[in-house]
Amino acid sequence: MSLDEAEPSSTQSYVQAVSPDSRVDAGVWVAKKSSSLQSKLGALRSLLRPKGQGPIPRSRRRVVLDRARRALLHDPQTGHPYIDNSIRSSKYTLWSFLPRQIWYQFSKLANAYFLVVSILQMIPGLSTTGSYTTIVPLLIFVSISMAKELWEDLRRHRLDKVENFSTARILGEAIGIPLSDTVVMLSSEASSWDYILWKDIRVGNIVRLRRNEAVPADLVLLHVEGSQDTAFVETMALDGETNLKGKVCLPCLSQYGSVDQIANSSLEVFVEGPNLDLYSFNGNMTASGETLPLTNEHVLYRGSILRNTNEAFGIVVYSGEDCKIRMNATKSPRIKAPALQAEVNKVVILIVLFVIVLAVSLTVSYQIMKPKETRAFYIANASVSGFPIFISFVILLNTMIPLSLYVSLEIVKLCQVFFMTSDLQMYDENSKTPMEARTSTINEELGQVNYIFSDKTGTLTNNSMVFRRMSVAGIIFAHYPSTQHPQWDKQPQESLPTYAATPICMQAPPAKSTSTRDHGFVEHTTAELLQYVQDNPELPLAQAGKAFILSIALCHTCMPETKPDGTVDFQASSPDELALLEAAKDMGYLLTNRQAGTLTMKISSGGTLVIEEYQILHVIEFTSDRKRMSVIVRMPDGRISIFCKGADSTIKGLLRLSELAMQKDRAVARRAHARQSIEAENYVKRMSTYDARKALSGHSSLGNTRPSISGHRNVDNLDSSAKWLADEDLEILASPVEAEFPLRFSYQSAGRLQPVSPTTHESPTSGTVPFKDLPVDDAILFENCFQHINDFATDGLRTLLYANRYISENEYRSWSSKYKEASASLENRQERMEAVAILIERSLELLGATAIEDKLQDGVPSAIKRLRRANIKLWMLTGDKRETAINIGRSCNLIQDFSDILVLDYELGDLAQQIHPQTWKMTHVDIAHSVVVVDGQTLSTIEADDILHASFIELAVLVDSVVCCRASPSQKASLVHSIRHRVDGAITLAIGDGSNDIAMIQEAHVGIGITGKEGLQAARTSDYSIAQFRFLVRLLLVHGRWNYIRTCKYTLGTFWKETLFYFIQALYQRYNGYTGTSLYESWSLSMFNTLFTSLPVIFMGIFEQDLKPETLLAVPELYNIGQRKRGFSLKIYLHWVAMALAEAIAVFFLMLGLYGQATFTNDNGLFSLGDLAFTACVVIIVTKMQYWELQNKTLTCAIAILLSIGGWFLWNVILGATYSNNTIYNVKGGLLARWGRNPLWWLCLLIIVVTVWTVELMTKMAQFAWRPSDVDEFQQLEKDKACWERIKLAARDNAMAPRMDAGTGAASEEDAKREREVEELLARPRVMDSEAEGLRRRHSAHDGAEEVIELDELDIRTGKPTATVLSI
Repeated sequence: MSLDEAEPSSTQSYVQAVSPDSRVDAGVWVAKKSSSLQSKLGALRSLLRPKGQGPIPRSRRRVVLDRARRALLHDPQTGHPYIDNSIRSSKYTLWSFLPRQIWYQFSKLANAYFLVVSILQMIPGLSTTGSYTTIVPLLIFVSISMAKELWEDLRRHRLDKVENFSTARILGEAIGIPLSDTVVMLSSEASSWDYILWKDIRVGNIVRLRRNEAVPADLVLLHVEGSQDTAFVETMALDGETNLKGKVCLPCLSQYGSVDQIANSSLEVFVEGPNLDLYSFNGNMTASGETLPLTNEHVLYRGSILRNTNEAFGIVVYSGEDCKIRMNATKSPRIKAPALQAEVNKVVILIVLFVIVLAVSLTVSYQIMKPKETRAFYIANASVSGFPIFISFVILLNTMIPLSLYVSLEIVKLCQVFFMTSDLQMYDENSKTPMEARTSTINEELGQVNYIFSDKTGTLTNNSMVFRRMSVAGIIFAHYPSTQHPQWDKQPQESLPTYAATPICMQAPPAKSTSTRDHGFVEHTTAELLQYVQDNPELPLAQAGKAFILSIALCHTCMPETKPDGTVDFQASSPDELALLEAAKDMGYLLTNRQAGTLTMKISSGGTLVIEEYQILHVIEFTSDRKRMSVIVRMPDGRISIFCKGADSTIKGLLRLSELAMQKDRAVARRAHARQSIEAENYVKRMSTYDARKALSGHSSLGNTRPSISGHRNVDNLDSSAKWLADEDLEILASPVEAEFPLRFSYQSAGRLQPVSPTTHESPTSGTVPFKDLPVDDAILFENCFQHINDFATDGLRTLLYANRYISENEYRSWSSKYKEASASLENRQERMEAVAILIERSLELLGATAIEDKLQDGVPSAIKRLRRANIKLWMLTGDKRETAINIGRSCNLIQDFSDILVLDYELGDLAQQIHPQTWKMTHVDIAHSVVVVDGQTLSTIEADDILHASFIELAVLVDSVVCCRASPSQKASLVHSIRHRVDGAITLAIGDGSNDIAMIQEAHVGIGITGKEGLQAARTSDYSIAQFRFLVRLLLVHGRWNYIRTCKYTLGTFWKETLFYFIQALYQRYNGYTGTSLYESWSLSMFNTLFTSLPVIFMGIFEQDLKPETLLAVPELYNIGQRKRGFSLKIYLHWVAMALAEAIAVFFLMLGLYGQATFTNDNGLFSLGDLAFTACVVIIVTKMQYWELQNKTLTCAIAILLSIGGWFLWNVILGATYSNNTIYNVKGGLLARWGRNPLWWLCLLIIVVTVWTVELMTKMAQFAWRPSDVDEFQQLEKDKACWERIKLAARDNAMAPRMDAGTGAASEEDAKREREVEELLARPRVMDSEAEGLRRRHSAHDGAEEVIELDELDIRTGKPTATVLSI
């Protein structure tokens, strides 16, 4: 039954038509995709998907291969041709730019307010300040902002053009494209291939791909050139996975010998309509009357790259925006606006209301005063109604909201970007990559982040796997990269250097692992094992070691590739397998050739090089359900053996003594659970102590005590913060309880615990390896191996168990016939093959375990720790498998040893029953650390139900971290979207390095791109880009916080100065009969913001640093000022306005009383009074912005003060000399000739300024005395030399803190000594808290004696703890 024959209204018949070999899966699919759930899913996704993306089409598609066809294929649903292959990632088109930008610009309420005022101003007779003085600058400022957006979007258009104008080769004549002369011979048949632009590729074209070429559209694979008949593709850009995926052709295509024969056949492809699901594909293909199902393994998706395959050919089924990678992309990225803008909009509304109320009051006052005007004969017949008077007052006071607010803010933000991009601490020397900013609009949001959504591969990890350890015969062997490989280029049987001469020097110095835990036991190296095998080849340990290394070298699917220089590289579908094979090569087992049924291997044995050939009888592939792979091999001696590797949870049940293995596994699990429970209890206890101290201190954040009102450093206050810093160090020392509860152990030859220094890797000088052969005891072997696996997993390493057994010829022949029959089955083929595989994968003997490190980027664990201390929750969203994601979560500190992990899995039953108990637990029980793990399919089920989705989000917000594996790009964006809209006030940040991360980067408030190995796709579309994840700490905690503080102070300062200046204008109306006369001269008034007061607030927004970077890195908790909106809010604004109103009243009435009403004075006219108030305002504004409110006082302060105040007096001189219209304001010669020579004017100015200064000083002293902030506290600590040294030591971590002596040479001897002491302190074995606070235990590394050490306190001035040895 073809897809065309399926009943459109019947989902079940449709699925069976598409995939007749998977009816069981169809039944499950139908159960999950019932009509009600489908409608809910469609409604939910339509809400979650960004505007412009549209609904998800599910129509069927029929593609007929016809080489002679010249017309375009048409979509039967729409009747139109299928869309072309062009894509667009830019925000705007030629037609949408203007309307969308106009809407965005005037969504800023200040701009909308000025638009209304400018319209009123252009009405004749209403304005006393001109008709176009508002609309012209408004249009200029808006045009500048729009031009900036246009420039940024043009860059995206250029990137789209690069992709759309790439070239590909298609078979036959392309529509509208002339044929080229290129002729390629395939299977002795000629075919014409035409070069065509990507954008011109259409559905139905046959595309030819060569090695390392990108796939231009979604293709169904037709033919592969090569002996393996498998095309390997890299899908890193789609799902973030680094392992290569094998794609195969349908068996029905094997009858054709070439692409020409396929193209000339009657071939039809039926597929489902375009959709977002990257992990499933439904369709079928009919060739020569035979119909077979199409699945994911038969499709090459756009965004993939062909690797390790000479050529591949496919037919286009989806093009352009219908491709899955584009379906997962955000089609119309939203215009990002900072969250602070919403708060500013509230303030603008408040100011507008204030202006209206003030204008109404002045209008009413004018009406009251109006009868008095009739007494004046010259205006007796002049009648002005109330509304024009009201509008004139609105226009007069409209500049209480400065017109240049947003433009000046753009200048401030551009300078902030300059400082961020110039920071050498965020410059990666290895890749020569600086931090880059592609927008300045959302700088302050870097200081308000609550949630970080991070990709794994290339973002947290380095895209490289390293073989670290292995467990053989109950002993751990560490493996380090070799500096001297066996000489593989020698002929067989030639003498080779033996390991006896240099058992350790062959090992490179131990590379720094991202796994930081030391277990405190003997850890031998693989070089020692090889030496032992060479010296004692017949002993059981040697035999076990050789069998284990051989299993590593045989059990894989890697392809060797010999280079022209004779070296061998491996092409692996998985980075794990590559790391394992490289390790086997280091240990003397080199794979040199792989044919269809044989493996050829060079083996270094006993100082000689031999070549052995192994016949590969069967390869039973790894699947996510089986969690293992097996190879059946005929050994060189003729015996048949099966080698199996996989997850420990799977292999344990396949062992010969599986019951004993399960028993020992449970024992290890019980000990691990007990250890984790104690660690969690200790963690909760420490946090409870910290919270209690914080509560007793009465401080809102860090538990500070009240400082002295005199302004001197309070001793108790300093000691409190010193104790806080000390507690942070003691938390570093807090042990995972090995000493008190020795759960991690390793049996040696006598089966007893032998603790030694964890750094012991040296062999005795005699050159012999100190092994004693182990007794054959399966119980000890199982317990040791399983304990090692637990230790490896706790360290975040990826573990595999290896096992094998020998098979008789009869057993193999019987099994082989069954497996062949299952492989040929057309129904439930995969299930039948797995069922037969279990028959041979049984009664296995345990060989050992491996531990591979998915190497993290430098500083990732430390960075995550700091971000967690900053109250930022980090979610890891990856396309990798669940086990891989959990292992990485452990190694990077996202998941703690004692974390309470909830794995949500739709296959385990009702998801609501899994979510609700954990939610109750989170709200009613103290949990040290909790993590939710969810996969992509489970997430799809959750998203299909609104109630379930709401429950999941509620739980996700409560837990400490979320790990989402197997997530598609659209699911990543959906999670970000959910948190952004469902968690009030939450600022989200998404960080990734691949094109599969673009959707979530564009969806988040802040998008960070990593310029990593996956390319620059994410970096190009991000808001900011960095080279390493660790730079995110400095970007957020330092620059983000500074930008937030600077922007807030700039905004507050701007509103404050306008209120101060113009409220004086309003007060003056009482004394001019409410006629709207201005106290200030008009030219000076127009230059108030531009020349005299803009520089102080701009410099405040550019140069302010309330705390030093070392302090912000040492105390990440200070980041909460942005999260809690303590920099700008309506309450804070009202406080500043209240100060402005009070100071305006003081300025006006002191000016009026002391100078305006003075009897003996040269000039107390309107201009001199206005100039006195103007001068006082300029001095007050400049000094407040550059002295009272600025913590980082540098040369720029003097520059701002000199240019602003000096510029104002220079303006008076120039104005007095050049002023011509001296009618209303007596300006001519005012400063130099009249009131400037009057001492009373200067005395009044001094009194006014000093009075306002006194108000400011008293306010700050009262605030510092009764409501000190964390910033006040640490500003005092920074002034204390000893505390400052301690802060610098705390900030120095993984080169993220600024270098203490940058530019001044090496640190002093005293600093170096103190640093060594702190390093020695931190290098001590980690120990557990006892019931008494400060009590620590540790084991002696020499004789097993135990000491109890009481850490009385941490001396903040030396950085050393004072310790007392009690006794044991």
